[in-house]
Amino acid sequence: MNIGSSGWQGRSAVFVRFSPEQAMTSGSMADCRHSWLVHTTSEMARAIQQILAEMRILGFSEKEQFGTRLALEEAITNSIRHGHRGDTSKVVEIRFHLNPEKILIEIHDQGRGFDPDGLPDPLAPGNVERPGGRGVFLMRHYMTWVSFNEKGNCVTLCKIRGR
Repeated sequence: MNIGSSGWQGRSAVFVRFSPEQAMTSGSMADCRHSWLVHTTSEMARAIQQILAEMRILGFSEKEQFGTRLALEEAITNSIRHGHRGDTSKVVEIRFHLNPEKILIEIHDQGRGFDPDGLPDPLAPGNVERPGGRGVFLMRHYMTWVSFNEKGNCVTLCKIRGR
């Protein structure tokens, strides 16, 4: 996976470019069908509803739609709460592409990023009772694959139908 930059609302943005192996199995954001800019968690509902509506039309199962909705809510909420620390002047960009076989969604924030591999295990005995810390775990559980850019401020979610 390579990191590239692109103009994004007059700012430089970092986004994931897929390796040839990933592109063959997951598609490419280069032909993105839809894009939304959100500042708050209340603004994310319309984007999620549109994604789920298109998944329904293409025949994705209720379980696949549920998992995608949950992963999206976690990723966008994490971007706003942790990446932006609630700063509503910052923007989260949501882009997606789908076809009958798969959906590929990218959530990019303007935060400093984080190390997703440095997160504590939410299933460890000391963490089971904690009220938070399960978002990335849930994304990885419900999606076929999840990838973060090097900086940790952009997550790509992929759901391959039937997996």
